[in-house]
Amino acid sequence: MPGRNQRRDVEAFIEHEQDSGNKITTIRTKLVCAQAFLCYLLEEEMFPGYIQQKDTTAAAGSAATRHGSGDLQKFLSVIRDTRDRAMIIVLLRTGMRIGELLSTKVTDVHIKEKRIEIYEGEKNRLGRVVYLSADALSALRKWLKERDAWEEYLIYSPSGKADTMSYSTARLIFHKYIAKAGLAHKGYSLHALRHTFATELLNAGMRLECLQVLMGHRSIEETRRYAQLTDKTRKMNILRLCPR
Repeated sequence: MPGRNQRRDVEAFIEHEQDSGNKITTIRTKLVCAQAFLCYLLEEEMFPGYIQQKDTTAAAGSAATRHGSGDLQKFLSVIRDTRDRAMIIVLLRTGMRIGELLSTKVTDVHIKEKRIEIYEGEKNRLGRVVYLSADALSALRKWLKERDAWEEYLIYSPSGKADTMSYSTARLIFHKYIAKAGLAHKGYSLHALRHTFATELLNAGMRLECLQVLMGHRSIEETRRYAQLTDKTRKMNILRLCPR
């Protein structure tokens, strides 16, 4: 089905751009440029198929969807593989970008100090430290016991074809478990783990300036976007609960 495949490709592109730290306005600009080029190819009869502007715009606006608490429990409950569980929980509890985690070496992980050092942010080249929760520590300890001690990177593919896992492989792993949990229709993306991390800290009362450091944002305006989305969600929940 061309339409379904097209939307998946667009969503994959958006996820990659968000995980690279790009703003949603930048991603939308890139989508518009790509769409204009594809329209030209269609007009010149150089490319078969069709383009749906509505799909690309809607996908760009919804890619930051956070996991609901019930859905999150369903999702985590189906992840049995030690490596996959460590990867998912660390992303969820630290707010790391997937590219940052895949570039993390074992020497960057400090279990006793409960932290991971990121020497260069994937997008903004800012180094930072993220901290590990109890469940993230537990998942990492299990993975460190099972993993190949000769591998340099914390997360790697067992095929031996590369030193680290690719983004596309990580994305496939995420969506495999989303489908297994019966949540494929919810539209969750890999980037949603980072958004869930930010939202939960904001709901707990963390100041934007502190969250900015943890997220590795160069500008506080990037962090403020999460606060705006959180405020909007909170308002919708309150209105839904209020008697009419």
